[in-house]
Amino acid sequence: MDLAHLPRLGIGISSEPGSVAQGGIDARTLDPSLVHFLEYGADVARGLDEHVRGWARTGRPTTYHFLDLNLEDPDDLDADWVARTRALASEIGAAWLCGDAGLWHIGPRDRGHQLLLPPILTNDSADACAETVRALEEATGLRVLPENPPGDVYVGPLHLLDYFARVADRSGGGLLLDCAHLAIFQRQRGLPPLTGLDGYPLDRVVELHVAGGAEVNVEGLSLIDDSHGTEPLADTWAIFEHVIARAPNLRAVVFECERNAPADTLAGFMRLNAAFPRV
Repeated sequence: MDLAHLPRLGIGISSEPGSVAQGGIDARTLDPSLVHFLEYGADVARGLDEHVRGWARTGRPTTYHFLDLNLEDPDDLDADWVARTRALASEIGAAWLCGDAGLWHIGPRDRGHQLLLPPILTNDSADACAETVRALEEATGLRVLPENPPGDVYVGPLHLLDYFARVADRSGGGLLLDCAHLAIFQRQRGLPPLTGLDGYPLDRVVELHVAGGAEVNVEGLSLIDDSHGTEPLADTWAIFEHVIARAPNLRAVVFECERNAPADTLAGFMRLNAAFPRV
């Protein structure tokens, strides 16, 4: 499917298995004029919860964000994982698949082995990631959007945006740009927030993520915690505003804020809707 033919979903909120049961936001209670779709992040071990099933029963759009596939390792794309992921996405009517292009597990795919590390920023790694994206799209019939993951330390000579530009070029597919994660990378490299966007294929961006971050000090080291709070950093907003004006195939924006008080998310949702109306 051509990127231009993907549905325009509007503004969404993130969710993970059990987040509502643990006190997170029930998206069904939010103003439907502000929150249009649900992005559900899960692994095959946990699957779907009642929150996303209930949302899907209303007929409102969803996307499926996998949390258990090492995209830069084509061998991790085994038939059992593909079949189970395809079934989960189909059950909730997901418009597409997406996931951080990093290392979700070490060794066998098991909840006890899970973590998230960024990819090795080399051409070989980008090519392997593109190979996995192409294979997963062919196996599921859904578009697969690789996301730039968070990280405090990155290994490899490429800029993060150049890495994903190569992934898009080799895969022929779309991209998910996480503005908060990019802001962290730029800060970690000592770069202005918009560095590298002039060579990044903005016409391939289908989805954006926005989330709050918190500046923290760890034993004298200044870092940004990808906290998913309700107050995005100024650098995150700068990236978002730059990209949204230049991404002709943008179809969705997710506010990653599900573990906050609903009232505290209102300003963020209103700002996102003003910048990216659903119609």
